Amino acid sequence: MRIVVKVGTSTLAHAGGRLNIRRVELLCKVLSDLKNAGNELILVSSGAIGMGVGKLGLPGRPSDMPGKQAAAAVGQCELMYTYDKLFAEYRHTVAQILLTAEDVKDPRRSRHVHDTLEQLLAYRALPVINENDAVATDEIGIETTIGENDSLSAIVACLVHADLLILLSDIDGLYTADPHKDAGATLIPVVDRITPEILALAGGSGSALGSGGMATKLRAAQITREAGIDMVIANGQQPELLYNLLEGKPIGTRFLGRSV
Repeated sequence: MRIVVKVGTSTLAHAGGRLNIRRVELLCKVLSDLKNAGNELILVSSGAIGMGVGKLGLPGRPSDMPGKQAAAAVGQCELMYTYDKLFAEYRHTVAQILLTAEDVKDPRRSRHVHDTLEQLLAYRALPVINENDAVATDEIGIETTIGENDSLSAIVACLVHADLLILLSDIDGLYTADPHKDAGATLIPVVDRITPEILALAGGSGSALGSGGMATKLRAAQITREAGIDMVIANGQQPELLYNLLEGKPIGTRFLGRSV
């Protein structure tokens, strides 16, 4: 299968921004094993700003744009160093690709991104993609930015005609209510249509260091559905669940792609 996996900041880092070593090591081990089994993988990774916060010793995620961009510049180095080191232990080569909205919206530039990804997959490399937060003015409504990596991962999945998009988050999937506030909330295993009722289930933003939330994941599901690609939201705290997921077991919430 050709699979795009998006991993969020809450999966990669502790609350203070420092790398969650045990979880990241396990994630890289599982992804390497899935590649060994013959799958083509693309990793869309958040975490640059969060890791920059930790490495710079900041008290929290900066609220100003220069602060976010500076943290991203520092954190992106840490992020790629970590991936390069860990995947190399399993004899896999990673490739960094930093994108802006213009890179995926402009047809000519989008074609070049597609061609580069296809060649990297042909070389059996593992592309690691992030938005270029050091120069992109994200999260402030600028039309030339993507803003968060849930949507970016869905765009990438469509661009490379992936078979599946997996969003690893700090929640098991989509619930009937916020499970942090409602003990009676139940997991929705399959969503075949994204209705206004489904969209209404989205809560606020994600972790203190991240920029996503259920609303951005549902937006990603809308993008992949139109392209006929299934998308799954699963809990990134247990990367080994990816084995069960690819074996067809019910993990998280699966959003079915529209028949095209």
